[in-house]
Amino acid sequence: MLSSSSLIAAAKISSWRQELDDDPLPQIIPPYLKKGDTIGITAPAGYITLEEIQPAMLVIQNWGYKIKVGDTIGKRDFTFGGTDDERTEDFQKMLDDPEIKAILSARGGYGAIRIVDRLKWEKFKLKPKWIIGFSDLTVVHSFLNRQFGIASIHSKMCNSFPNDWTKAEPIQIETIESINKALRGEKMSYSAVPNMNNRTGIAEGKLVGGNLKTLETMSATMSDLITFNKILFV
Repeated sequence: MLSSSSLIAAAKISSWRQELDDDPLPQIIPPYLKKGDTIGITAPAGYITLEEIQPAMLVIQNWGYKIKVGDTIGKRDFTFGGTDDERTEDFQKMLDDPEIKAILSARGGYGAIRIVDRLKWEKFKLKPKWIIGFSDLTVVHSFLNRQFGIASIHSKMCNSFPNDWTKAEPIQIETIESINKALRGEKMSYSAVPNMNNRTGIAEGKLVGGNLKTLETMSATMSDLITFNKILFV
C-alpha cells in the first residue's frame, strides 16, 4: 500500500517532469547584425592562444565586423581557458557589454557547464544577443532554450577556421560562411543524403539540439532541452 507521503512525492515528480516537457516560452530572436557591429570572442571552455584565433579574426573582420577579444584568450588553468572565476567574469562582461552584439566561443572542450549557472542573465534578457558555438557550447544553447526561449547559433568556433583557405574543403568554407548568413538573418536551406531508414514526410517546428553527450548530461535538470513539438538535431 502506498503511503500519503509517497503519493505526494510521486505527484511532485510528475509535476516537475511535466514542467520540463512543456514549452510555454515564445521564440525570441536577437537582433541581426550589420556591418560595423562588434563580436566578442571568449573562451568559456578550453584554453586557446591569441595566435590560434587570428585566422577567425581575419575572416570576421573581412565580413565587416569589429572584434573585442576577451580576457580569457591566452589564459590557461589546466585544460581550461582560465579559472572558473575568470571564465565566468569574461563571459559576464560580454553578456553585459552593450557594444557587443554577438558572442563567439573560441573553442569547445569542457567547461561551460561549470559556469552557466553562475552567470547573471538580467541584462541579456532585456537585450538578447547571438551566442555562437557548438560542442561544449551546447550547454549554453540548451540553457537559453530552457530558461528564456532565446535563439542562438550552433556553428563552428574560432579553432575551426582554416589557416590556409586555399586548402580548405568546400564544405568547411560553406559552413563558416553560413555563420555570417545566420548573423545577418539571411534565409538558408540544408540538405542531407537520404538513408534507407528515413521516413518520408513533412515536419515543422523549432530547431533545437547540439552535442548529444552534452544534452544527455543535462537531462532532468532545469537546463534540460525542451524537445516537445521540436525538430531535434544532434
